[in-house]
Order: sequence, then C-alpha cells, then structure tokens
Amino acid sequence: MEDCLHEECGVFGIYDFDGGDVASTIYYGLFALQHRGQESCGIAVSETNGPKGKVTAYKGMGLVNEVFTQEDLESMRGDIGVGHVRYSTAGSSTRENAQPLVLNYVKGTLALAHNGNLINASELRHDLEYTGAIFQTTIDSEVIAYHIARERLKCGTVEEAVGRACSKIKGAYSLVVMSPRKLIGARDPYGFKPLCIGKRDNAYILASETCALDTIGAEYVRDVLPGEVVTITPEKGISSDLSHALPRQQEARCIFEYIYFARPDSHFDGVSVYASRIAAGRYLAMDSPVEADLVVGVPESGNAAALGYSLQSGIPYGTAFVKNGYVGRTFIKPKQSSRESSVRVKLNVLKEAVAGKRIIMIDDSIVRGTTSDRIVRMLRDAGATEVHVRISSPPFLWPCYFGVDIPEQKQLIAYNRTIEEIRQVIGADSLGYLELPRLNEMVGNVPICTGCFTGKYPMEPPKEDIRGEYEK
Repeated sequence: MEDCLHEECGVFGIYDFDGGDVASTIYYGLFALQHRGQESCGIAVSETNGPKGKVTAYKGMGLVNEVFTQEDLESMRGDIGVGHVRYSTAGSSTRENAQPLVLNYVKGTLALAHNGNLINASELRHDLEYTGAIFQTTIDSEVIAYHIARERLKCGTVEEAVGRACSKIKGAYSLVVMSPRKLIGARDPYGFKPLCIGKRDNAYILASETCALDTIGAEYVRDVLPGEVVTITPEKGISSDLSHALPRQQEARCIFEYIYFARPDSHFDGVSVYASRIAAGRYLAMDSPVEADLVVGVPESGNAAALGYSLQSGIPYGTAFVKNGYVGRTFIKPKQSSRESSVRVKLNVLKEAVAGKRIIMIDDSIVRGTTSDRIVRMLRDAGATEVHVRISSPPFLWPCYFGVDIPEQKQLIAYNRTIEEIRQVIGADSLGYLELPRLNEMVGNVPICTGCFTGKYPMEPPKEDIRGEYEK
C-alpha cells in the first residue's frame, strides 16, 4: 500500500466578461492544481449569450494532459466554465465519478466542482433516494448538486439556492458552481478547504490555490472567506453572502494544506505555504536538535522544512534524493515478487552527497511507516553513517473525516506505539516530530483543525467511519 496522504480534489472556475473562450485557461489552471488529484479530471463550459442551459463538458480518467487534446479544448466554446481534478476518498475511482457534475433540471443547468468531504452525505442521500432521486454517481458531490437544484425551485436566485444547500450539508467543502449566467463559489463555515478569487483583464477566477492564478497570469484578489458564498456576474462583479459564517475562533483550516498538500508557491488566508514549512523546520531544529553533517528533505514537501532546519541549526542543507518527475500517484506499482521497489522508482539517493556523513532527513509525515523505513535503508546503503529522521508534523493518531485520506487507525504506525518504538520500526538513529503547539505558530495563529493528531474535531464526527461509504 502506498504510504502517503492524498488530498481529495482541486477546483477551478472562470467567467470572462468579454466573452472569450475559457476552456484552455481552465486546462492550464487544472494543470497547476494537478498535485491535488491525479485520478480523473474534467471541464464544463457554457456560452452566457448562447442558448440558455447548453453546457459542453468533457471528462476522463488520468492526468490533465492525458485526458484533453488540443482539439477537445478548441471544440469547447464558452465564456464561463468550471474544472476539476480528483483523487477519490469517498466514491470509487470511475469515470462516472469524475467531475464537474452537470445537472439538467427545470430551471436550466448547473455544473458543479467540489473539493472536500461531507460527514452527513449518507443521510442526505438516503432522504433524497426515498423522495425519488436517482443517483448516477457514488460521490457526495452529487448530493450537493441535488440539494442546490431542489432549493432553486423554492427561491429566486441560484446563489440563494447554493446558500440554502450549504446550510444542510456538514463537513468540508469548497464549491465552484456554474449556472447559465453566474459563477458561484462557496466555502464551508470552518474554512477547511481553500478557495481564492483572482482577476485577469475582464475575467474573474475561482481556484483552490493561488498557484493556479499565477500560472494563467491572473492577479490575486482575495480568499473566499469561511462560510461565504460569492457570486460573480458582469453586472455586480463580486457580490458576497456571509450569512453562514462562524466566529473566527471556531474556524478550522486543514493544517495539511500548509504541511503537505499545497504547492509551496501558494498562499492561503494570508499565509505563505513556503514560509510555514520553513517555520516548521526551524521549530524542529529548536525542539529536536542533533549533531550531523547534512540536512536533506524528502521531495517535495520535505524540502522547505529541511531548509528551515538548516537555517536554524547552521548545519548545511543539501540534496540527497533525485525524484523521478514522471511518476505520479497513479503509476503501475511493481508486484510484490518484483525486484523493483516503488520507492526506488520514485526516488534515488545521491551517493556522493551522503556517503560517510551523518544525515538529518526531514519528511512531512509518517503514515504507515512502510516508506520511511525504505528511505532510511536507502540512505544507509548509500553510505550514510547515521540517519536522524525529523517529521514536520505531529504523529497521526486519529482518522480524518474532512477529505484527507488517512488510513484507519490501526494502520497508523503511531497508533499504540511510542516514538522510540516507531524509531526502531523505521530503523533511524533518532526520531523527532513537530510538537503540537508549534502548528499554530507555523501558520501565524490562523485557526486550524488538528483532529488527526488529537482526536478533537471542530464539529461532531460521524458515529461510524463513513469514509469510502459508497466504494464499489
């Protein structure tokens, strides 16, 4: 089993008020968000001045550059659109579950892209099924789309319908919704998942990360606030509804956006991802010092933390690993009987850099521990005399219900083990984790969720483990 964490999705939306086609821009935006999901992707576009409700959509399994061709993009005419990249945490990995979802209903059409995980999706789905709803997918995003469509029949605007649907769903979500004449973004009241607003010329953009804005040459405007529904139209620009917001002290960003998921060149809620990882490394050097010759990071998310450790400790920072940039999360893993190791396919050690040296190896997390022990062994095989492991997060002890694919508790290496026992399992000379109070410091006291470390969640978790509820 792969010993790393997965984010659920990345979302992107754009409305060009000048009427230009947006499909290629969505493509490049999704390309920038590819790290957030590598199983499937999709784009849906519409012409706001064309036949009302006509949506052109294309989606498929695989990476963005594998699913779409130049001809596909050129055939997708429309000045408003949404896009999505997906990794499945709930709902099986099939083309039917790829997003955006496109719904045709009495009031026209909706296209929806969703990042996150709902904790009450099964109850909502059950209620809908018993009132005649027929589901085409096994993902909770379709539950959201149904509720938006139903609420739209009872109210005057689609943005009001989105707000009403958001009052019924519980969990983590960032939504981008395309109606025939409006682009709408929504973020859950806790702010678990990121969503930002950008502008390029006379076009407005919604995206999971600011790096997607940079890629398409857009300027950052602001983040969608926790609990906010924003509506983008040529008449009003950005209009806002904050009726679902919570007091700031109750907000809870997913800390793993800063530690691992996001690209280091992104910013969330005023915090630089790169700076937060540098800070984490500095705190590790303060709290878990050790004498060594070289500090190295496990690519990619461990690199910035390793630099921070080096800057704080004065121990030189170096490169110990060469990463194969063509290996994604979907590559065909070697069979157990094969001599090829999936870790060695992804990473190789620079023997010249580590031979005869005491190494401090920084990584973002240890999940099951099966990768960490192999990497430690690879460093020793390359001639490292000592390997000291430092982790830029606390130990995983609890499951996540909000979109992070953490294995069940009994599969976590830190469950029922001391740090010394974990050190023995992975074969390191020493092991240190980031201390829990440092998490708030590394993000400048932005409210965060630490449920996977403490078991204390921002909202009441489900009574049973609903992750993968509809897996087939």
